[in-house]
Amino acid sequence: MQFTSEQRLDDGVVAREFTLGEIPGTLWTPGSAAPVPLILMAHNNGLPKSQPRLVARARQTAASGYAVATIDAAGCGDRPRSAAEEQARADLRRAFQTGEPVDEIFESLVGPLVEKAVPEWRTTLDALLALPGIGGPVGYSGWTALGIRLAVTDPRIAAAGFFAGGFVPRAQRDEARKVTVPLLFLLQWDDEGNPRQRALDLFDAFGSKEKTLHANLGGHTGTPWFEAEDAGRFYDRHLK
Repeated sequence: MQFTSEQRLDDGVVAREFTLGEIPGTLWTPGSAAPVPLILMAHNNGLPKSQPRLVARARQTAASGYAVATIDAAGCGDRPRSAAEEQARADLRRAFQTGEPVDEIFESLVGPLVEKAVPEWRTTLDALLALPGIGGPVGYSGWTALGIRLAVTDPRIAAAGFFAGGFVPRAQRDEARKVTVPLLFLLQWDDEGNPRQRALDLFDAFGSKEKTLHANLGGHTGTPWFEAEDAGRFYDRHLK
């Protein structure tokens, strides 16, 4: 892992850009020198790690005493995409706009993205936990499909917060029952891109003994900011 820049922000958080082989990422850490828990924060498929809503959540979380890391996995952000991936994205946008069936197009795009992203996130986690000042346990926040696979395959994930999406690949819908870590599931009741019933069915399928569903009115990007405070309390209970 090579750090390429460092910036101390107004809230005392230190933001550092890094590369790990071909993987670009950002690490935010609080001003304290003591070892702190780590939260992996993943954007939805394809969005860049510099997406403003993610950066704001990361800064707020780091200011609360966590190390927070995100990466642009393969096919995300500015990393190269194949012609097939670009076509699948265009087809998916068109299908949503016209009301065409989207399941098979979604599978062709997001299923492979998850498969390629998980190894890179686990490699990044290995490198992050080797850094001074970062300890365990490890939490996860963000993209539901990726989070399901990580929670099932990596025992270091101790708690997870998912931004609810009814659309997850079939493989992750099947894996949901294997998720057993404490879970906070955020649902936007009027999400135009994620059918409500699918999200509710997915929540019901999770195998966690402790799982909480927070539902709010509004569209896909309308999650209220007070949910960040509730998420902070959730991670405090399980990671500190």
